Amino acid sequence: MKKVIKEYAIVTVGTFLVSVAVFFFMIPSSISVGSISGLSAMLSRVTPLSVSTILFGFNAVLLVIGFVFLGKEFGAKTVYASILTPIFQYIFEVIFPHNQSLTGDVLIDTVCYLLIVAIGQAILFHINASSGGMDIIAKLLNKYAHLDLGTAITLGGMCIAVSGIFIYDTKSVILGILATYANGIILDNFINGFNRRKRVCILSKEYEQIQDFIVNQLNRGVTLYQAIGGFNKEEKVEVVTILARSEYAKLMNYLQKVDENAFVTVSTVNEVIGNWSRNRRRGKK
Repeated sequence: MKKVIKEYAIVTVGTFLVSVAVFFFMIPSSISVGSISGLSAMLSRVTPLSVSTILFGFNAVLLVIGFVFLGKEFGAKTVYASILTPIFQYIFEVIFPHNQSLTGDVLIDTVCYLLIVAIGQAILFHINASSGGMDIIAKLLNKYAHLDLGTAITLGGMCIAVSGIFIYDTKSVILGILATYANGIILDNFINGFNRRKRVCILSKEYEQIQDFIVNQLNRGVTLYQAIGGFNKEEKVEVVTILARSEYAKLMNYLQKVDENAFVTVSTVNEVIGNWSRNRRRGKK
């Protein structure tokens, strides 16, 4: 139960950041960004409806389509985020009815939008959720048109960004197209940052103590390798483990205490697939 509450709290934070980026930076500067929120902002300029109302309508329709055509691929966290996004927009509209650009510069607003929305989306994707909208369309294109998710998101986003030419000026449309492309690049970097781990290799006479610390204190797995020194032919045991950044810092502090002369090599791992995450839970049962 605690895990579920934590995950939905994280979804709330991620959705809030995406909503902040849209309301305070995208909408005031009329940035033609390729997203459902961007499309809703455009339509709000030619209809009497608010952004939150149009966004809610789009998300409601896409949720139904998602349930019908995607089935089990459609997660409850995405449903929650899809409903929460227009709610946040409505709250902002009530609190800030005369929303103006915070910076007064469309370029700075674009940069702020890109950074904040990428952080919010990365948080959502990190726990296998999304804000709905364009992600649902991308999954449909992936399933039925056999396009990669990245290609599908970019294609759909570009179509929306280019359609801004009917509402916004040329500068806003060009910025929107560039922002749509840049958003994917920035998002990939943020997601990779979440996924990166440290592969630590340790040669030490105190390998048993180090192994015990990693397994019982950090709750991570360890692999031991027999090694022979090329210089003096001395037999040694190499300890190899994969750690998150915070765990890596704890291990380094521990090594300073147990063996200052330990030989350590560290490399960055972009992604770990398998039982890595389950090893931590096992140690906390």
